[in-house]
Amino acid sequence: MLGFAYPCYAEKIVVAGSTTVLPIAQKAAEVFMNNNPGADISVRGGGSGVGIASLIDGTCDIADSSRPIKEAELDKAVTNGKSPKANVVAMDGICVILNLANPINGLTRDQIKNIYTGNISNWSQLGGKDEKIVVISRDSSSGTFEAFGELVVKGRVRSDALLQASNQAVASTVNTTPGAIGYVGLGYVTSTVKAIDVDGVKGSKETVLTNKYPIGRPLFMYTNGTPKGLAKQFIDFIMSPEGQKIVEEEGFVPLK
Repeated sequence: MLGFAYPCYAEKIVVAGSTTVLPIAQKAAEVFMNNNPGADISVRGGGSGVGIASLIDGTCDIADSSRPIKEAELDKAVTNGKSPKANVVAMDGICVILNLANPINGLTRDQIKNIYTGNISNWSQLGGKDEKIVVISRDSSSGTFEAFGELVVKGRVRSDALLQASNQAVASTVNTTPGAIGYVGLGYVTSTVKAIDVDGVKGSKETVLTNKYPIGRPLFMYTNGTPKGLAKQFIDFIMSPEGQKIVEEEGFVPLK
């Protein structure tokens, strides 16, 4: 950790945003502060949109995001005298998950799209049981919602979808709801849900890194301009071998 020793004076930064990036940021902050007692890093979630809005209005120093910044957000940032810079810190796969009792092991992106837009509403239409499909989705402030929409749904999510505020909430709801389908970041897949193949490809670190998995995406930490001070030290740490090991330990895909 000698390369990341921090000067012995107090400085504080606030990290906010994506619940997908949250476990990486939390664990990295814990390790970084243990090694650098002068540093104070506060980490909170709220969703990618919340994080970017906080960066634009100056209430956070690093915005975690699981999607690229939008044009409208960039325009607002310029108006507020901010210059958001994207720092890619990891890769992720958006995994489609089912309740464990569901016998289906894989779907195509087109089938998933038809479920989420309301064209398919019973598992029997896909060779499964005669059971209503319960659609679980992230809310609109989520970067995972945005990425899933662009990569899979390409339209409006059905009006009866149950919207959840975090990856963990999606996984928990799918686990306890017969007939449910949802989607979460790779790091949130556990034995309590069934992660299915998409277009015949299993979501894994290997398939995401080699671009074989069809719903892969980068994970970002946005700063106002080139990161400086503690923000730079923290992002540099996440990009270091030790930081990328944390990325992997949290279930995501390191860049190297």
